[in-house]
Amino acid sequence: MAFIQCNFHSESLGMAASMNVVLPQTTFSQIGMKGVVNESGTPVLYLLHGLSDDHTIWMRRTSIERYASELGLAVVMPCVNRSFYNDTPDGMKFWQFISRELPALVPTFFNVSTKREDTFVAGLSMGGFGAFKLALNFPDRFAAAASLSGALRNDWLNNGNQTLFEFDFGPLDKIKGSANDLYFKAEEVVKSGGPRPMLYQVCGTEDFLYQVNTAFRDHLKQIGYDAVFKEGPGNHSWAFWDAEIQHILKWLPIRGKQ
Repeated sequence: MAFIQCNFHSESLGMAASMNVVLPQTTFSQIGMKGVVNESGTPVLYLLHGLSDDHTIWMRRTSIERYASELGLAVVMPCVNRSFYNDTPDGMKFWQFISRELPALVPTFFNVSTKREDTFVAGLSMGGFGAFKLALNFPDRFAAAASLSGALRNDWLNNGNQTLFEFDFGPLDKIKGSANDLYFKAEEVVKSGGPRPMLYQVCGTEDFLYQVNTAFRDHLKQIGYDAVFKEGPGNHSWAFWDAEIQHILKWLPIRGKQ
């Protein structure tokens, strides 16, 4: 695998942006002097960080490079600060960045596929929210999405840190029916009759977001959206996430996977 620390300019954010990327690598003895090009592009997973972390955290706390190397999968890990993957009221367009600009830029930097069947997204906590937000707002672009201990409904943040909530989302009453309302967006996907991204939820039974996750699981069942839900002993910790991301990678419908 190749590990790339990529710094670039974001027009959406109006400033420098960063992402870490791991890419499958063919050895020199395999490709020879002429080299080879994967004309179909490499399947890609956008892997999102949580509220207290940044784009480096998955490489620092897990063996994501080793896990992905067995699957021929590219992994893109962008930084969105503490934005909740949202265009924030102060004018920072992190949602535009993550949903529009980044997916357009990544294939120009690296040989990754832009096909829906090759495009996946996953994340933990705030990133679990971001992963489902991307998949449910753009079901025609993502084949599968996974949430680890996802902050899938954010009333808890409003109750615990209203200042941060309003910094990221604005008033609570603006959530309902918006891109940030995952309940509403899941219903829209079902009613549309169009493509449904595969969804995978996992949360520890001791996690403070456990009830948030079971409530969303129950909503998906109620509206007829088939999804995978896993639970087990664990809290909001990297010991739990490092183990579970390996299960998620095995679950992803990656082209050519044995």
